[in-house]
Amino acid sequence: MNDHYYSEKPTVESDRKTWEFELKGYNFTFQSDKGVFSKNEVDFGSRILIENFIPPTIDGDFLDVGCGYGPIGLSLAKHFDRHVDMIDVNERAVELAKDNAVKNSINNVTIFQSNLFSNIDEKRQYAAIITNPPIRAGKKVVHAIFETSYHHLVNDGELWIVIQKKQGAPSAIDKLKELYSEVEVVDKKKGYFIIKAKKS
Repeated sequence: MNDHYYSEKPTVESDRKTWEFELKGYNFTFQSDKGVFSKNEVDFGSRILIENFIPPTIDGDFLDVGCGYGPIGLSLAKHFDRHVDMIDVNERAVELAKDNAVKNSINNVTIFQSNLFSNIDEKRQYAAIITNPPIRAGKKVVHAIFETSYHHLVNDGELWIVIQKKQGAPSAIDKLKELYSEVEVVDKKKGYFIIKAKKS
């Protein structure tokens, strides 16, 4: 079976679940499903990325790459009151994220299907791009996110990433240093690295 959370059209039978979760001081009601990343709870990596994220001081929208059912983008949109574009290749995840935005009364988001940046205007730029990248899709895909994010950030914009040490955090840092002027490990917890890369 070749069904992954990064499949465009998951074939596993739908079985939606609903639960509540607190993020950034707000109580959210989330729906998730089979065929979507972390279908039973907000995964630990996303949680510590959300907890650590501090927006850059510059104006501009945010982009959540690989949004899944929406915990990162929706919580940041609600807490920081910035517009957040949210993208995922997985059409089931996109529908869930849209439903979760409505369920939690979050209106400052635009959620759409995109294979990485394929459906984003090439001239569109953001103040911050946030991602819990699809590690299982392979290093080539993850590095493509790093490279393309650079072109979609304004000057002084920031890319925020969560990645486990055992899943390639050290090589990710090396790759980011080739592209970005400043690369910082903001936090480490239970083998997860929160990395911020700044474009200048």
